[in-house]
Amino acid sequence: MEGSMQTYNPPLTKIDKEEARRYAGLKCAAAFPEQLLDTACDEALLLSRPRAAWNIYPYDPATGTIAAPTPLRLAGEKVRGHLAGAGEAAVLAVTIGAALEEEVSRLFAAGEYTAGLLLDAAGTAAVEQAADAANAYIADKAARRGLKAKSRFSPGYGDWAITDQPAMVALADGGHIALAATPSCMLVPRKSVTALIGLAPAEENNKRSCGENGCAGCPQKDCIARRELSQ
Repeated sequence: MEGSMQTYNPPLTKIDKEEARRYAGLKCAAAFPEQLLDTACDEALLLSRPRAAWNIYPYDPATGTIAAPTPLRLAGEKVRGHLAGAGEAAVLAVTIGAALEEEVSRLFAAGEYTAGLLLDAAGTAAVEQAADAANAYIADKAARRGLKAKSRFSPGYGDWAITDQPAMVALADGGHIALAATPSCMLVPRKSVTALIGLAPAEENNKRSCGENGCAGCPQKDCIARRELSQ
């Protein structure tokens, strides 16, 4: 299994409207027309083509190194803490394709800014759902090997620098799903995700790297994965 690229088409039957609302910055907006958000989610579902690819490599928690043919040493303390106890790591790449962002660009060019913003937010919800589904699929396969999969952790979370994005795409064989990283470390198509999933013996404690209180107890205020906290 090590270093042998695997693929999966995550099922996407419905867009999480509440997550789309959050990504659009509307969580606290009063009297926003629900029909507009419903339409964006329906359109996102039609335009999304979820695909995932990953490779599994040995992982050395002592040095924070993914032992791929081109090794990747992780510099962030958060990601290394998250992978503590793992002996293997799945390097995952997920995309919903380019069709949705092309439609977002068309809407903005046509001056339909609200529709473009909502579709973009629904697209973000879509790729996150696809990544969660891929994570669950990998976890199920790992369980059959007596391993427990930790939750996914991506470049840009906590103190893990986004500059590792190109290496992550390469290690996941992202080209197989038409995913690439630009010199500025952005993913293309934009509605895509890369992530590490630590695989540890089933008895290993699977604590979140951000601590028991999650985002509420994390000092990293600019983390891109930070969720809004209830008031």
